[in-house]
Amino acid sequence: MTERTAAGIVFAAAMAAVVIAVDVLLFRHHLWQRLAVNVAIVVVAVGIYFRFVRRR
Repeated sequence: MTERTAAGIVFAAAMAAVVIAVDVLLFRHHLWQRLAVNVAIVVVAVGIYFRFVRRR
């Protein structure tokens, strides 16, 4: 496994942990708000990944 692959796996695991934590702590009973926040978290995480983690 290369360093780049390991960084991607760690980043994906961290993103999943943040999504789950926000779901459980803040938006347990709010379906549409939870969906919107989850999408926003994923979009921000992908942007951070492409800007800082992935290097060409």
